[in-house]
Amino acid sequence: MNGKKDYYELLGIGRNASEDEIKKAYRKLALKYHPDRNPGDKQAEETFKLISEAYQVLSDSHKRAQYDQYGHAAFGDNGPFAGGFDFNSGFEDIFGDIFGEFFGGAGGRRRSQTRGEDLRYNLSLSFEEAVAGVEKKIKIPRHGPCESCHGTGAKPGTSPQTCPTCHGRGQVSFQQGFFSVSRSCNQCHGQGTIIADPCASCSGVGRTRKMHTLSVKIPAGVDNGSRLKLRGEGESASSGGAPGDLYVVIQVETHPIFRRENLDILCDVPITFVQAALGAEIDVPTLDGKVKMKVPAGTQSGKLFRIKGKGVKDVHGYQQGDQHVRVLVETPTHLTGRQKELLKEFASLGGEDVNPIAKGFFDKVKQLFD
Repeated sequence: MNGKKDYYELLGIGRNASEDEIKKAYRKLALKYHPDRNPGDKQAEETFKLISEAYQVLSDSHKRAQYDQYGHAAFGDNGPFAGGFDFNSGFEDIFGDIFGEFFGGAGGRRRSQTRGEDLRYNLSLSFEEAVAGVEKKIKIPRHGPCESCHGTGAKPGTSPQTCPTCHGRGQVSFQQGFFSVSRSCNQCHGQGTIIADPCASCSGVGRTRKMHTLSVKIPAGVDNGSRLKLRGEGESASSGGAPGDLYVVIQVETHPIFRRENLDILCDVPITFVQAALGAEIDVPTLDGKVKMKVPAGTQSGKLFRIKGKGVKDVHGYQQGDQHVRVLVETPTHLTGRQKELLKEFASLGGEDVNPIAKGFFDKVKQLFD
């Protein structure tokens, strides 16, 4: 954990806590330790930063999964979430929720703009493409700003008008006891503007759905289940907010010869009985082409050989795996009469000297049962 306290312990929750439990735990602690409620208290300020950091990780399902697997290392200089934390964003979201609960509205402090939805795209790659990296063009059906009204929702040649009820603020205020309470404007629904003459192409929504073509660079070394984030390539927001993100999830096709284990490549290569007995130099397939590999005399079936540096490079390019070759001695079939005679002659000339493994095995069997 690099000396840092566990995020679950900071929030006082179990590792199986639900999203709602995480949110409630953070809200309680954030209100207690927020600097505005503890002016000049450095310890409270530091605690607030730590619990905000914990909340930002555990409230994000992807970050939480990385943290559960790698701990704080996932957010180090070389981790997938390097770059620090925004210690106010989580509290602002919670603060808005609290005001919403008290006054039945959308926050009271500011008019929020809804962020566009995130999208997911499953991209199938060949084994070779995943190992070497590739650039792919993908087509995404998504909403984007209407080309006719440029996203305003108003008929071309017209503009949205300032809401006469809230005068463009998106909220209306009223007195409730000692409090001045704000709520979202019912006429403009918090937008501050109304559309008197809607655009015919988008019916006043400001968005239309169409296919978008994107070029995606896949780094070398991705594996099955790897996820790439394309910021801002998700759905556009209907309220003028930021667009969502696109997550490209990698699905790697199986290969007829190679298998992958982390950064290593594995394959099985058949050899003849004669090659195994006398030794040989054989051609072995790799992702870079064929290479020569020496098989020593007396090699047994299932023997593993390593070809260094012929595995997969990690996505950061820091290291590369090896290729492991398992030789399988193939028993000959459909023998001719002459071949059978020679094998029988070979067997009669054999014995303990040429079959030491068999001798050792049967000696142990004899010891067990005698």
